[in-house]
Amino acid sequence: MKSRLLQNTCLKLFITFLRLGAFTFGGGYAMLPLIKRDIVEKENWLDEGEFLDALTISQSVPGAVAINTAIYTGYKIKGTPGAFVCLLGVIIPSFTIILLIAMYFLRFQEVGIVNKAFMGIRPGVVGLIFAAVISIGKPILTQKKSIIIFLAAFFLAVIGLHPIGVIVAFGVLAFILNKGEKKHKEDKEDEDVKEDKEKNNDD
Repeated sequence: MKSRLLQNTCLKLFITFLRLGAFTFGGGYAMLPLIKRDIVEKENWLDEGEFLDALTISQSVPGAVAINTAIYTGYKIKGTPGAFVCLLGVIIPSFTIILLIAMYFLRFQEVGIVNKAFMGIRPGVVGLIFAAVISIGKPILTQKKSIIIFLAAFFLAVIGLHPIGVIVAFGVLAFILNKGEKKHKEDKEDEDVKEDKEKNNDD
């Protein structure tokens, strides 16, 4: 029974990511809101926090963000078999399509209608990526600190700082800030305990 349940879930994971890989245009970032819709909102395989953790980890390691997210999501849900089927599902469509394009596109790239089509596709892809940024940013940019970090990271990326440098810098900054907040909270709790003791002694 357990083996059958595993197979059914893995098959569903494979079909889900196969569909996402086949019908999502605009690259990995454009795929993320659709992954969130299917994984978090539709199937409830992950909650909001787990999906954001998956996204953070996927962006912090080498590789395409959509593939990394698919692997992490599959592993989180069904371990190694889940990671494997999600990986297969998300790469098969793009591998097949790009192979066909590589085989035949060079013959048609000088055709006027093809060039005109790509003049519309390119800005459309930018729009899809921008929409993905908004969708992913809504649950994250809810605090002043998060907004400041976002703006600083955006500025550093625009001036040309390597993405790994941005990720490492703000990871260290977040660690320091959280450590400082924790110490401040502990100090405040100690002060409250001390005040309560003094009040009890006075009574």
